[in-house]
Amino acid sequence: MLNVGLLGAGRIGAVHARTIATHPGSRLAAISDAITESAAALAAKMGAEPRSTEAILADASIDAVLIATPTNTHSDLIEAATRAGKAVLCEKPVDLSLARARACQAAAAATGRPVMIGFNRRFDPNFAALKGAAERGEIGKPELLSITSFDPAPPPVSYVKVSGGLFRDMMIHDFDVALWIMGAMPSRVMAVGAAIVDPEIGAAGDVDTAIVTLAFAHGAMAVIKNSRRAVYGYDQRIELLGSEGLLSAGNVLENTVSKATTAGISSAKPEHFFLERYGRAYAAEWAAFVAAVESDGPMPVTLADGVKALALAEAATRSAQTGAAVDPASLLQG
Repeated sequence: MLNVGLLGAGRIGAVHARTIATHPGSRLAAISDAITESAAALAAKMGAEPRSTEAILADASIDAVLIATPTNTHSDLIEAATRAGKAVLCEKPVDLSLARARACQAAAAATGRPVMIGFNRRFDPNFAALKGAAERGEIGKPELLSITSFDPAPPPVSYVKVSGGLFRDMMIHDFDVALWIMGAMPSRVMAVGAAIVDPEIGAAGDVDTAIVTLAFAHGAMAVIKNSRRAVYGYDQRIELLGSEGLLSAGNVLENTVSKATTAGISSAKPEHFFLERYGRAYAAEWAAFVAAVESDGPMPVTLADGVKALALAEAATRSAQTGAAVDPASLLQG
């Protein structure tokens, strides 16, 4: 049984708390949060103990921690937790700074403790099935990947100001999916973005709509489309065109009922947002982490994977600002 401390009792922390508590191989022992009342409320609900982060890390009976705190704390907590001998699952991204993330990677590696980054979309059953089919060669050589990721509505501008920007906060999931499916780093990243949805987002120095093109050395390409507003729901789709066919993973709908009349054919909208859309993915992600810790096996999503995705986000940010293509490998070497 894996004894677990949860760091962070916000919206995503509550999702992880339920996942940890309901898995047969883990026990949610303690919860911390900068807002102590939040930790106490969630702990009471989940049958855990509210404690400080320092107390959780100092407790030798706690085997692992899940970090679901604000992004600007991730690197520090990964380093502190691995120094304390804990296995770590940390929400994305590793950090807002690529240099800081790389330093964190080196520091965590020196401890020898396992670290997994929470790119939950790899564990979505539909996306995983697409990845598996591609690996089995069912469509021949992959040539063109298209990822659509639209949120139902933009976040508050107060969040945008501390998020690190659309490329580091939102599209980083899609960068990881592209790396995962294509199995290689791109040689060029080209990005365009604008504040089309909310001028206040533009005034805060960010974009709410963006397109990024990734060019790979072996000739394949990927296109990622992000928008902070899709009025019909949370739009999450992948298409992979290969030399012998096409794989596609569509939206998960609110229900499977469709209506066909003389007026046309209609169906339900996509699931409203990520909590609904990726519920099964979060559970599968945690199960994979527990299995890796128990078997002392490799983490399915590594800290190195998190650094690579952040390098793509940094490259896209620079490309959108300058209009020039950026080689992400040069950022990892700098």
